[in-house]
Parts: sequence; C-alpha cells; structure tokens
Amino acid sequence: MLVVIEELISPSGDLLNFEVVERKGLGHPDTICDALAEALSLAISRRSLMLFGRILHHNVDKALLWGGTARPAFGGGEISKPIEIFLAGRALTSFGDKSIPVDELAQEITRAWFANNIPSLDLGRDIKTHSLVRQGSADLVALFERSAATAVLANDTSCGVGFAPLSTLESVVLKVEMGLTDPGLRNLHPEIGADIKVMGVRNGRHIRLVIGCAFIGRHINDLADYAGKKAGVADLVRSLCRSAGAPGVDVMVNAADDIERGSVYLTVSGTSAEAGDDGQAGRGNRVNGLITPFRPMTMESVAGKNPVTHVGKLYNIVATLITQRIVEAIPQVAEAQCILVSKIGHRIDEPQLLDLRLRPATSSLSQRDKTRAEEIARDELSRIGTVADALLSDTIRLDRWPLSNRRTDQLLKTT
Repeated sequence: MLVVIEELISPSGDLLNFEVVERKGLGHPDTICDALAEALSLAISRRSLMLFGRILHHNVDKALLWGGTARPAFGGGEISKPIEIFLAGRALTSFGDKSIPVDELAQEITRAWFANNIPSLDLGRDIKTHSLVRQGSADLVALFERSAATAVLANDTSCGVGFAPLSTLESVVLKVEMGLTDPGLRNLHPEIGADIKVMGVRNGRHIRLVIGCAFIGRHINDLADYAGKKAGVADLVRSLCRSAGAPGVDVMVNAADDIERGSVYLTVSGTSAEAGDDGQAGRGNRVNGLITPFRPMTMESVAGKNPVTHVGKLYNIVATLITQRIVEAIPQVAEAQCILVSKIGHRIDEPQLLDLRLRPATSSLSQRDKTRAEEIARDELSRIGTVADALLSDTIRLDRWPLSNRRTDQLLKTT
C-alpha cells in the first residue's frame, strides 16, 4: 500500500472566499432512488444472514423513478398517474435449497419507505414498483465467494473520498433541510412537503440560501394562505440558520413562484415525483449527505452496493470516518482529506493508495502528528469489515446525515 501524507495548502471550506453547497432533501426524486436502493440492499443482506448465515453477493445500485402526473389544487388535488419505481441490479438469490424473494422484498421496502416518509401518498394507487434484479456475472460472484473463503477482496477498482470537518455553509445547508423535514416540525406544519432542496452560496461572510419547498395543497386554502405559509418557511429557515451559528442569512423560498399569476410550487403529496420530476440513484447527495463541488468528490454511488466487498461504497464511508476521527483525535489538525484507491481482486483492507492531506491548526504538523494520522487511517481500514454490521444495525445510515450516528466515545476508544 502506497501511503502519501502531505499538508493541505490550498484553501477549502471556510477558508474559501466563495463556496457553493447543495442538499437534495428527503423527498427529492434522486434521494428517494438512493434510499430505496440502499433499503433493498439492506433487506437482501438481512435475509441472507437469516437464511445462510452470511451476506450473499449483490449490487442493487441502479434505481429509476418515473414521475407520475398530478393536478394539485388548494384544499386538495389528485394524482392521476402513479409514480413508478424501477429497482435494478444483480444478486445471488439462492444457495442450496433456499432462496431470497428479491421481488417481494423490493415491494416491501418501497411500501415501508413511502409509508414512513411520504404518508400523503396512497401506497396502493400512487406507487407502482418494478423489480428488475437478475443474477450476477459468474466472475464477480466467484470473486465474492473467494472473499468469503479468504480475506475480503475488492470487487472493483475504484476510489473513495472523505473530508472533515464540515464548513459553516455545509453545516447550515444540512441543518436547514433536516430541520424542515423533521417529523416533529412537519406535524406542526403539515403544509411542508418532504421534497426540500437547499442550495447555499457563500460570498465572503454573506450566505444566501435558495430553498425549493414542495407545499401540500390540501393544507393551504388559497394564494394568500400560500404566501403566508411560504413566508413562514423562510422564517423557520432563518431560525435554523441562527441555531447553526449563521445569523443574517439571505433566504429565498420557491424562487420561480409568480404569486400574481397564481403560478406556485403546489403539490398533492409533497414531492415533485408526483408530476414535476423524475429521479435516479447516484445523482444526489454524497456519503456525507451533501453535494460539495468545492471539495474532493467522487461520482461513485454508494447506495445499493453490497456492504462486504464493494469499494465504491466502503471506501467512501471509511475515508469519511478516517477524516472525522483524525480531526477529533489530533488537535493540531484543523482539516483532513482522505482518498482511498482499490485494486480489484486484492485485499479490501489494503488499498493500493492511501492519500491523507492535513491542514495544520497553527504551524506545520510534526512527524508525530502525521504518524498518528496514518495509524488512525490504518486502524479504520483494519476494521472495514465492521461497516456492514454498522449499516445493518443503523449505527451508520446513508438515508439522512449518514455518519453522525457513530458515537464519539467509540471513535476515541482507540485514539
């Protein structure tokens, strides 16, 4: 394994004069696709463990949402054609005389996800699910089986990236979307739909947030009521920004509205998937829950990939854990970035490249600090096999703010 450790010199995060951060919220069509792909992978993994005592080969990371058609209206509205979900991928579904009912699992996880997150949709009428999962190729299945017999081997040549800590703008964007889609707030404000998109732009110290908020028509009486509730959402956003340490944020909600013409962002269910937008897995938030074009990123989609051998999933998670742990454990490191590169067919805990870029909090880092950072990275890589258990137990979640559920005391036990 080639290990490269160098000081991070170029500005990033709060050190930049200009920054852009985006989050596609809970009910966004792309986020829905990621959530369903990941839920299907977890369901297959749990059923594999129950039937066979281990997770079988699968990658169900291809998902498409075909939006429906709807006629929203104040006080009501209706969905005339359903949202159609296509869950595709590859899976070893049988072993010996036992088999995994993948098609049934696809239906079950879709119904459960929408019931929990967008209950305004009629599951029998408004959602139609298609399972398009087929058997995996013989060579990749064989590679997975070799992993079961020996050390775990990477099933792809890919890279994963992570960085920590979040900048002020990144934290604000994350907190605003999660605050607006929090179940408690949505109970108090049922007019707020689950489809919230937040685009944050920082110029110097000035932050502007453009919010796309899908309002639910049956909880709004007319245009005047819409305008008042839209202003209320802007107030809620400002309050969430203040609690995140960013007062004085410029907030704009539903910028395309034309109140005078009656053209507003009104939906029946609270998601643009009912009529206005389609979705696809891999086009949304990265593993840290954000889209950060001014940070190191990878196009690799993590949702739906198997949690045992797929480096496209595991390396993004582990790289993020490495950077979080480094900045928590080493006070002299103000910021950390990590890139991991795998080699197909080789041990997953020994990537061909471990690249760490560290920004000193004050002066240059000592060799001791760099050595400690490498030790942390190697330790996290040595425990990469525990990521599957963490995902299955919801200790790590990819559907919301993914890695924050890992307890700080766990992180510090080995530091």
